[in-house]
Amino acid sequence: MDLIPSFSVDHTAIVPGIFVSRTDTIGSETVTTYDIRLKRPNREPVIDVAAMHSLEHLIATYLRNDDYWKNELIYWGPMGCLTGFYIILKGGRSSRDIFDIILKAFKSVAEADSVPGTTPENCGYCLMHNLGMAKWYAAEFVEYLEKNANDPLIYEYPKTERLVTDSGQHFFDS
Repeated sequence: MDLIPSFSVDHTAIVPGIFVSRTDTIGSETVTTYDIRLKRPNREPVIDVAAMHSLEHLIATYLRNDDYWKNELIYWGPMGCLTGFYIILKGGRSSRDIFDIILKAFKSVAEADSVPGTTPENCGYCLMHNLGMAKWYAAEFVEYLEKNANDPLIYEYPKTERLVTDSGQHFFDS
């Protein structure tokens, strides 16, 4: 099987930031998946599950209510590794092009008095939320983004180099 693009990112070198994960063409439409990375993989603790769930609800609600972005947003959801989120948008914007909306979305968490969509009718596990911790992680990421807004490392994936034989076999570090 082919290695999917997100597994070719050097997770030992990635820093928190906003990265283009992949760009696809579906029919005549360009769709871009972005990696919104809050934590350094394998080097710092992942985001608390209940806080991650709350951030998912809060930011998805924010984005789907923004007059412009609600028409561009296809998906907002957590990474399985709990180090960040994926956002899928219509179009082919750069990571820098979505910096402002990501910053605003995370800033909006500070204003929340409750997490939307947390009744048993609205949520698959409505008891697993933590607004206080969601606010803490959001504030930490906002501070980081503001401090590093001009650092190219928060916009460009570090790539791993894989040796490939003439027959196409990939070699991986053990």
